[in-house]
Amino acid sequence: MKNKTNTTSTQVANLAGVSQSTVSRAYLPESPVTEKTRQKVLEAAKKLGYQPNAMARSLITRRSNMVGIVISNVTTNPFYPEVLDLLSRKFQENGQKVMLFVVHRDQSLDDILPQLLEYQVDGIIITAATLSSDMSYECERRGTPVTLFNRYIPKSNASWFCCDNKAGGSMVAQFLLDSRHKRPAYLAGSEDTTTSIDREKGFLEIMNKNGVDTLREVGNYNYNEAYAATVRLMERPDPADSIFCSNDIMAFGALDAIRSGMKLRVPEDVSIIGFDDIPMASWPSFNLTTVRQPVRDMVDASVEDLISRIKEPENPPNHKVIMGELIVRGSSRIPI
Repeated sequence: MKNKTNTTSTQVANLAGVSQSTVSRAYLPESPVTEKTRQKVLEAAKKLGYQPNAMARSLITRRSNMVGIVISNVTTNPFYPEVLDLLSRKFQENGQKVMLFVVHRDQSLDDILPQLLEYQVDGIIITAATLSSDMSYECERRGTPVTLFNRYIPKSNASWFCCDNKAGGSMVAQFLLDSRHKRPAYLAGSEDTTTSIDREKGFLEIMNKNGVDTLREVGNYNYNEAYAATVRLMERPDPADSIFCSNDIMAFGALDAIRSGMKLRVPEDVSIIGFDDIPMASWPSFNLTTVRQPVRDMVDASVEDLISRIKEPENPPNHKVIMGELIVRGSSRIPI
């Protein structure tokens, strides 16, 4: 019996009664081939067990129908696996395959991105990693659009879609002031990320406006570092009475530090607030007050933008911030 995997497009064309080029065009999403002809080709292909060669088709269309997703923190922050799942599903719904590149903490995105470009991806979406302006312009020179998810590069040619991190920080600050807290602290993430910088900026802006001094530690978006930083905050002569953590994972570290041997109560003695609203935040063991990121809206906007600029390369980059929501749970005092 003949191996069906060796079936050629010429054989399909002969069975369907069309030209070989028509077979190729029938598999293109924006082909002028009529629906009747397309169905004849697909039926013949199914009968013969024919599968089109994606690489060969990309030579005709000059598109790979593949986007690259660059991600880091995928094993340390549950926020990003959720983002990755939603992005992948959305791209697949739009007929795009996904190539995943994972950036580790000790790797530079500028060193890795040229490897991704070698695969001729149609576009790149970057989450939880920092892209330099030089590499952004290199992608533009190659005609490869870039969209940043919850990151931004001022004055760059990349599109970006972010939660309004500054507004989120301001919301938390006002909530703590309304709850009569006097010694708030900010637990920063990685110092070089726009997310942590903007959350702190919004937080301090409200605190400074109200004449409230704030304490500060760095947790680098890491549970263990946040745990240690919280111990330092609480062992001061003037310990914090509330801690705003730049993400939920650090907030979990802060909660566990306070509950393990400090003889302090949450939220009676100290309030803990996070950022992201990952699924674990609602677990009874954490019951975390946090800022919920508008993940689905950010994913939808990011995917639509990248696909639009793949199809129409002359389209300008888009920049948008989307408002988050403060979710109040049991880890914080309620405003009186």
